[in-house]
Amino acid sequence: MKSVLIAASVALVFAIIGTPQAIRLFRRRGYGQEIREDGPQSHLTKRGTPTMGGAVIILATLAGYGVAHLATMRGLTASGLLVLMVMTGLGIVGFADDYIKIRRQRNLGLSARTKFVGQLAVALAFGLLAVRFRNPSGYLPGSTELSWVRDLNFSVGTIGFPILAWLMISAASNAVNLTDGLDGLAAGTSAMVFGAFVIISFWQFGNSCSDGAAAASCYVARDPLDVAIVAAAAMGSCFGFLWWNASPARIFMGDTGSLAIGGTLAAMAIVTRTELLLIVLGGLFVMETVSVILQVGSFKLTGKRVFNMAPIHHHFELAGWPETTVIIRFWIIGGLAVALGLGLFYAEFLSHGTLG
Repeated sequence: MKSVLIAASVALVFAIIGTPQAIRLFRRRGYGQEIREDGPQSHLTKRGTPTMGGAVIILATLAGYGVAHLATMRGLTASGLLVLMVMTGLGIVGFADDYIKIRRQRNLGLSARTKFVGQLAVALAFGLLAVRFRNPSGYLPGSTELSWVRDLNFSVGTIGFPILAWLMISAASNAVNLTDGLDGLAAGTSAMVFGAFVIISFWQFGNSCSDGAAAASCYVARDPLDVAIVAAAAMGSCFGFLWWNASPARIFMGDTGSLAIGGTLAAMAIVTRTELLLIVLGGLFVMETVSVILQVGSFKLTGKRVFNMAPIHHHFELAGWPETTVIIRFWIIGGLAVALGLGLFYAEFLSHGTLG
């Protein structure tokens, strides 16, 4: 627990102190956000707000993880490093996207094909490496079986696993990217989901099969404590960044942050064997993504739109809700989804009757 607290605290302080430095640096270099002309007109006042703040989230997470290991003299693990590899790799893809937007002074960065290739490369690297590095107990960072709270005895095979990893990482990174449209919405929601993974992975650590826990209720995650450290650092960095990203935002995370955060959540779900549970924990991200799918599908099939604008948070803005009202109510939805996900996780544990 000490290492988890250190990681969260260091990342939080790093982000709170480091974000104003990033704001000044990006302002000097003219790294300002471009705003869609067809979006809510109130957003036009945000043009020029520094972006690429996700770089601070990534650096704060790495700092929190590193200091926690130095302070406790714990060794690095394959699971923790693989999750951080996904965060850093997708952060680089997002940074390139943000930088091109700034240089070209428009709200379009990397081409869809180039971004797809970047996400594919990072996800496949993770998928191929996650089924290596077996520990002394015989556990791997990833599993070729689809999981809910544990493996479901439904194998996707060694060829299918990298594809599954790509689908999850790509979907999650794009979902957070779609949610990142209002001040603090993505950062606040992501902090809550990372907090859920702190609880899940630490619970798995306390009930690990390798520690002789009851066979019916133990977990076979390879490095649950180290994943808890990564999740705590990511949670702390999101909260620290949110201090400056809350409405009215002084900096945006950009694709640098949203792609990195989404990919990290997917990677955590894979290494903690909670792949399908992520759909519940990230319920707000799912809702935002589904709204876009419905909007595009309806327009192509019928020529009519379901919402005033998608993602759905813009629908409520155009319906007259103040931005802060939308943000707070969507945070509530995100928090309820996290609570439901944690409840389902714990209910599954109790279903084995270990406390009876």
